[in-house]
Amino acid sequence: MKILISGSSGFIGANAASFLRLHGYEVYRLVRIKDSNPDTDIYWNPAEAVLDYRRLEGFEAFINLAGESINALHWSEAKKKEMYDSRIQATRLLCQTAAQCHKPPKKILNASAIGYYGDRGGELLDESAPPGEGFLADLCVNWGAATASAHAASIPVILMRFGVVLSPRGGALKSMLPPFKWGGGGKLGSGNQYMSWIALDDLLHIMLFLLQTDGLKGPVNIVAPEPVTNATFTKTLGSVLHRPTFCSVPEVAVRWIFGEMGQELFLSSTRAIPKKCVDLRYKFLYPNLLEALTAMLQN
Repeated sequence: MKILISGSSGFIGANAASFLRLHGYEVYRLVRIKDSNPDTDIYWNPAEAVLDYRRLEGFEAFINLAGESINALHWSEAKKKEMYDSRIQATRLLCQTAAQCHKPPKKILNASAIGYYGDRGGELLDESAPPGEGFLADLCVNWGAATASAHAASIPVILMRFGVVLSPRGGALKSMLPPFKWGGGGKLGSGNQYMSWIALDDLLHIMLFLLQTDGLKGPVNIVAPEPVTNATFTKTLGSVLHRPTFCSVPEVAVRWIFGEMGQELFLSSTRAIPKKCVDLRYKFLYPNLLEALTAMLQN
């Protein structure tokens, strides 16, 4: 199968490209550098709506992971605009161009996030749950709406709602490891907020599973079946690293240091469950947090 990936320079995208090549897929990349590898790279510029539909003919699937990182000390209005525009412009352009193809892709896997659900306390959230409130929820709603051209052209779109991706090689866990290893790890706020997580290995295998599963469209929660609270995550990570986790950061300090980002990423509670993956009988490699962290950090 020929697969086209956008966002391949990011942490998930780079791992996805390598993983799919190992499984026999022919992977091409959408890139923003004109003089890159002409054999595997296709130039585009979402901000200027530049993408030649003729270069997109004949692919089995598109995987759209394009988007400015949400990690920043503070979400300024300029930063939030970058986060929004980079996702909406890229998704809209890719789907509009796919709809022009004589041989369009059989499916599009489009990134999204469990931020769609907002701060929902202990409510169990499967894919049928309505959107929540806040910047991330609004972003995810508009992100999904940007795939409208593909829907109109009868191209199935799967919205991959990623949880917190765990890997010592990148993402949230890599950032957490230094303070925890120094014995400075601890809960954030009350610690009662739920964290829906997914091991990177499972994320990649679910992506492969979605590529190989016919008849699927709409949102898919890419999270482990056992979401945990921040306090449980903290305790589990400390036990795997054999380090104390007595430190804690009060809510007021999180908000003061990180502002809106701290509220939405660190203090909001999202207890998402992977109902569609479970119903489709995907077998999780790491359904349990202790097993996942032990495999990542002690092997």
